[in-house]
Amino acid sequence: MNLSAMQKRCLAEMGIRVWRLRRDGGRGAAAGPGEAAAAAPATEARPATRPATGAATGAATNAKAAAALAALGKEVAQCRRCPLHEGRTQTVFGVGAADAEWLVVGEAPGAEEDRQGEPFVGRAGKLLNAMLAAIDLRREEVYIANILKCRPPRNRDPRPEEKAQCMPYLERQIRLVAPRIVLAMGRVAAQALLQSDTPIGRLRGQRHELPGLGIPVVVTYHPAYLLRAPHEKRKAWQDLLFAVQICKEV
Repeated sequence: MNLSAMQKRCLAEMGIRVWRLRRDGGRGAAAGPGEAAAAAPATEARPATRPATGAATGAATNAKAAAALAALGKEVAQCRRCPLHEGRTQTVFGVGAADAEWLVVGEAPGAEEDRQGEPFVGRAGKLLNAMLAAIDLRREEVYIANILKCRPPRNRDPRPEEKAQCMPYLERQIRLVAPRIVLAMGRVAAQALLQSDTPIGRLRGQRHELPGLGIPVVVTYHPAYLLRAPHEKRKAWQDLLFAVQICKEV
C-alpha cells in the first residue's frame, strides 16, 4: 500500500504500525514508532468515486438532498415519540455531505454529542476522524449519523422501543444521501441496521446489505470501544480496508 505522510500520521494516531519491505530483502521495517502491527491487504486506500455526472445535474441533486435533510432535521428536533426527549439538551441529527458516498452509523449520542448537537465528537470523534483520514477520507466528505437521535440516560444501550421510534428517521437519511456504502460502527448500530442479533465478531469481515435497499454494509468496532480496547485497532484497520475494497466493487 502506498500511504501518504498524512495517512501514516493518522495510522500512528490509531495505534497501527505499517510495515514496509526493506531494500536489502529483509522481512521488513516499521514505518514509524509507537504503532501496533497490522496485517493489511495490498490495496490502495483511496475509496472509489462515483461515475462523473453533469455538473449542473449533480449540483441540483445535491442541493435537493441537502434541503430535504435540513427539513428532516427540523422534524427530528421536534420529535416526542419516546421519553428520551425529556432529558435531551438537543437532538443529534447527523452531519456531513448530502451526496456522501460513505455513510457512518453509530449507536447514540453521548454527553458531548448532546451538548454540541453533532455525532462523534470528543475523543471518539477524534479517533473516527483519524480512521477516515487513514483511508484518505475527510470527515466533511462522509455523512455521519446515529441509530438514536437523543442521548440515553447514563449512556446506556438503546432500548428496543427507542430504536423502533428512531430507525425510520435514519432510514430516511440513508435514502436521501444514497451512499455507496454504510460503515456500521459497533454492535448496536450493526445489529439495528442488519436486523440481526449476531455478535459483532461474527458480523465483521463480511459484506452485508441493508434490508430493502441493497446498499453494502461493513461492520467494525465503535471508536469509543477502540479507546478502551486499543489492541482491537488492528482489526478495525482491516475492516476499513475491506470497506474500501467493497466500495470499489459497487
